[in-house]
Amino acid sequence: MRKSTLFILFTTVQLVLFTMLMYRARPVPGRLEEDLRPCSTLVRGLRLTDLCLFTEARYTRNPAMADLHSPFQDHPLALEHFPSGSLVTPPRFLMRAP
Repeated sequence: MRKSTLFILFTTVQLVLFTMLMYRARPVPGRLEEDLRPCSTLVRGLRLTDLCLFTEARYTRNPAMADLHSPFQDHPLALEHFPSGSLVTPPRFLMRAP
């Protein structure tokens, strides 16, 4: 068998598997509330605060609580020190025009 045929076969199988995974991951109506009920009871019982997404920088721990200038604390054109800063978008209320 030629290498190109093996490549096409491998790519096709991977595409079929990926499509099956996407179909399996689709949301089921009513299932989300059922799955989140025990978690919300635990959060309420332990009196947990907001979610901590990353542990690196204070502006990525909880984007809703970050101040506007903390990513640029060194200077306005500072490069991002932490990789998580490129994964977290600013909160929606900061994205709205004043």
